[in-house]
Amino acid sequence: MNGTTSTPEPSPTGRFSRRARGLRLCGWGVLAAGFVLASLNLRPALAGVSPLLGDIMGDLGLGAAAGGAVTTIMVLCLGLAGPLAPALASRIGLDRTLLVGLLVLAAGVALRVSGGVIALYAGSAVAGTAIAIMNVTMPGVVKQHFPHRVGVYTGVYVSGLVVGAAGASAVMVPIAQEHGWRPAAVSAAALALLAALLWTPQALRRPSVHAQDAPRPYAMLLRRRSTWYITGFMGVQSLTFYIMLAWLPTIFRDAGLPADEAGYLLALTNLAQIAATLTVPVHAGRVASQVPHVVAAAGLTVAGYLGVLLAPTTVPWLWMIVLGVGQGASLALVLLIITLRAPGPASVTALSAVAQSAGYVIAALGPLAIGLVHEISGDWTVPLLIGLAACAGQLFLGLLAARPVAGSGHPAATRVTENPTPGAP
Repeated sequence: MNGTTSTPEPSPTGRFSRRARGLRLCGWGVLAAGFVLASLNLRPALAGVSPLLGDIMGDLGLGAAAGGAVTTIMVLCLGLAGPLAPALASRIGLDRTLLVGLLVLAAGVALRVSGGVIALYAGSAVAGTAIAIMNVTMPGVVKQHFPHRVGVYTGVYVSGLVVGAAGASAVMVPIAQEHGWRPAAVSAAALALLAALLWTPQALRRPSVHAQDAPRPYAMLLRRRSTWYITGFMGVQSLTFYIMLAWLPTIFRDAGLPADEAGYLLALTNLAQIAATLTVPVHAGRVASQVPHVVAAAGLTVAGYLGVLLAPTTVPWLWMIVLGVGQGASLALVLLIITLRAPGPASVTALSAVAQSAGYVIAALGPLAIGLVHEISGDWTVPLLIGLAACAGQLFLGLLAARPVAGSGHPAATRVTENPTPGAP
């Protein structure tokens, strides 16, 4: 005995346990970072077109209608190409489907700046198709990887969508002034490739059992009233959003505000959405019914529309904050409801495809119709009244969609039953 005590060596089991925990944390970090970066790619290729449109039209000799067709093509693809996502996911899994979307997005953005008018339109269609696949896939990814924190991660990815759109709008013009519109536009491809790089480890893993959980149940979904309520809610809230996105700066300019101030006000309403997308899904995801949240979101959207209609030059910044919070909450709620109302990732992806496909087709036609009404009426009163009527439809369909449904996987929804037959009450 030498009077000293020796410190026992850590057991191999303890060392292995700590190493395993470290690897799990590292894996979770890569998953979360890839998920956030993927969400940031949902809008830059689309939102970045508008600031560059004048340069694009001047370089390629396009008129106003031909230039506007770039955005129209992309938004139509968001609707028409949505069903590709469930077909891909059934074969290769959700994670690999998202990776495919990111890689195709980078290719479409690169094609768009590679040549003349044909390349511009073809690349826009490819990029729009990629975004459609990613749009539809993201709710399923949330359900698959974060089933117990659906509200939080819906808020994360919807906020990423909004931040990506705002960021693209902000940086495109400075880059174009320095390097030209083509380098500015292709910068969206770099962001997509970075996200693909971080998502690749997740996509290369063996698909989980959820990726194989039976064919996408379209027949069952199409017989459910809740599917059509959610689809209608998605479509009408998209319509009210894109009406303002397309025409708000013009409305403010026609009311007498300077063009730069009109642009800043549009940016303000986009930024205000983040406050809602980060907070509303977290709270709404904890309860079975999202009816109160839908009512509040629709009320704020109506208030924003009324402010623009009745007093566009009186505290317009207030109307934009109110409108932005209402629209951001509406978007977050419909995407949350899609994720909550289906029991598994496969069903979520199928419901997402149905709702978003119809929704974006409606959204693509809305700004065109409002523009035609404006030309006929000569002012913005009738178009904005139509927008307010759409807000009423958004509230009605949202109330129906926000009710809990049995079998959705939400703990509190088990108290509610739904008969999928057309004649059910």
